[in-house]
Amino acid sequence: MILKEFSKYIQTKNEDIIHKNSTAAKILCDWIKIVINKNPKGHVDKIVHKEIMLAQNKPGDFLIVGKSESGRVLLNALYNYAQSYEHYILSKWLIDKKPKDFTP
Repeated sequence: MILKEFSKYIQTKNEDIIHKNSTAAKILCDWIKIVINKNPKGHVDKIVHKEIMLAQNKPGDFLIVGKSESGRVLLNALYNYAQSYEHYILSKWLIDKKPKDFTP
C-alpha cells in the first residue's frame, strides 16, 4: 500500500532521474517530506506519520529515521525500491544507446 503510493510519485519523476536532476534517494526524501508535512488523511499518511520521523535544521538539511523497528523496515523497503526503480529506468534508457553516443 505504501510502496504503491511512493511508486506513483516516483513514476512522475522519470525525466529527473534520466537527466540526473535528481536521484531516487532524493525523490524518496522529497516524498516523505511531503507526506509528513501534510495533515494525515488516508492510511498511508497515518502509517508514515506513525512510523517515520523527519528532523530538519535551519540550513535545510534533514534526517529521516524510523521511530520503531517496523519504521526502520519500512524505510529500508522504500529505499531499496527507490534504488531498484532508478536502475530500472536507467537500464531502459540505455537499451537504445550505442557506444558512440558516449564519446566526446
